[in-house]
Amino acid sequence: MLSELSIHNFAIIEQLEVSFDEGLTVLTGETGAGKSIIIDAVQLLVGGRGSQEFIRHGANKAELEGMFIIEEENHPVFEKLNDFGIDFEDGNIILRRDINSNGKTSCRVNGKLVTIASLREIGSQLIDIHGQHDNQELMHERRHIHLLDQFAGQPLFEAHKNYHDIYERYVKLKRRLETANENEQQVAQRIDLYSFQLKEIDAAGLQIGEEEELEEEKLKLQHFNRLFERLNTAFESIGGDNHALDWVGSAMSDLEDAASIDKELTSHAEIISSCFYSLQDVSHELKSIIDSMEFDPMRLSFVEDRLALLLSLKRKYGTTIEDILIYREKISDELDQLLNRDARIVQEQEKLDQLKKDLEIEANELSIIRKHAATELEKAIMQQLKELYMEKSDFKVSVTRKPANVFDSNGVDDVVFLISTNLGEPLKQLVKIASGGELSRIMLALKTIFSKHQGITSIIFDEVDTGVSGRVAQAIADKISMVAVNSQVLCISHLPQVAAMADHHLLIKKEVTDNRTTTAVAEISEIERTKELSRMLSGAEITSLTLQHAEELLSMAETRKATFH
Repeated sequence: MLSELSIHNFAIIEQLEVSFDEGLTVLTGETGAGKSIIIDAVQLLVGGRGSQEFIRHGANKAELEGMFIIEEENHPVFEKLNDFGIDFEDGNIILRRDINSNGKTSCRVNGKLVTIASLREIGSQLIDIHGQHDNQELMHERRHIHLLDQFAGQPLFEAHKNYHDIYERYVKLKRRLETANENEQQVAQRIDLYSFQLKEIDAAGLQIGEEEELEEEKLKLQHFNRLFERLNTAFESIGGDNHALDWVGSAMSDLEDAASIDKELTSHAEIISSCFYSLQDVSHELKSIIDSMEFDPMRLSFVEDRLALLLSLKRKYGTTIEDILIYREKISDELDQLLNRDARIVQEQEKLDQLKKDLEIEANELSIIRKHAATELEKAIMQQLKELYMEKSDFKVSVTRKPANVFDSNGVDDVVFLISTNLGEPLKQLVKIASGGELSRIMLALKTIFSKHQGITSIIFDEVDTGVSGRVAQAIADKISMVAVNSQVLCISHLPQVAAMADHHLLIKKEVTDNRTTTAVAEISEIERTKELSRMLSGAEITSLTLQHAEELLSMAETRKATFH
């Protein structure tokens, strides 16, 4: 439900903090007090269209923020938050929208910046706003099938899961076959290309680590003379006549003799001895390396040519030899599929045909459940319309097969809500009903049924009771109260019958401070509530009779509400 709403510099509202509770909250006040402005703010908060015209005169931006508390663990809004990578905890969701004077809008959900489209998707799972002329969920035909499925309940969900599992496999296989059936020229070109590439890569005989070894060898070959000279010089310095080995050998003999006299010199003698034999080993190894060295210009040419080949292959197939070999395996598999495509296509077409048969069976099962649910829904809606004094209306749920039996994620059914509001008139699509008073009652009838199934946490009715009175007004009040049993309902109303059914009554007043008009909202006490209902009844002067009538309305409302819970 919507728990807190903060509005800053929006239209004539300078600063407003409003708390909401569960059940039915009615907002009343004089015409022009700002009731619809609050609903406009909520509508923008959940992704509605906005502009800088909403910014209060003299301010740089309008700021809207709302906190929603969702207690249902499996509420669909959490899946949406996961899809957008938005963190949430304890079921708290905070929406924020700022509208700047330059026309730019920033939107945040739980502190994370999102697009208006993302905000709208999330907001649609939280609030359903309905006014006389609004296009909301029930007025979108594409949503009718989902509403019927929700009404059908668990049997439909289980059947749909079975269908959807097969449908996903069917779509993937069909897409793969469509790709495989591309024109023969493209297939032949790909076969030639992959064959050439495989031949070129295989002819190279690539070895992982080869490039690094070749680079090292190339460096040695390019600097052969310098390397030969440095090795010879080093050898002569160590092992030549009267050089390092001779001097170290002499030092070793002297220290060994000294250590025979002074035992404390033993460690020094051992170090010198170790150095002598290490230098002797290095000297022998250097002599061996020098004797084996022979410059081979042909080898240098081979190494350079080999490295050039590797560079050419890397430019075509990958940044490393490992990448090239991975690419080779990939095109080898694809070439195998292309060369054997005819046999594979036949096999996969057989699988697709079988999947289509299975899909048809599951789709028919969905249709059977939907048609049965449609009959039950028709009865339920007709009962609601009767209670709203539209007993001469006729409501039907049309469940038909798609043209050419085209499968989609919901099966092969098209679902459309049809209604006739006058006896003898033909059924028409619900979305084409234009009469404001009739549309309001039809919406309330549908809301009474679907509020139990839609999962929407908050529903807002913006003056849907305009133009009705008497027994119809009381019937509308009853239906709004019934909807509030399953969802939080916020309702702007001019009907005292509706206001009397409220669980919470907010009075909206326009105030003037420092020559500026502002809107104030406050929950009113029982005494103030009686006066407000009296004002709504009389339209002008509050009398003892209207106060008595207001008290009677409140007493009757409490009795009626008790029957709804």
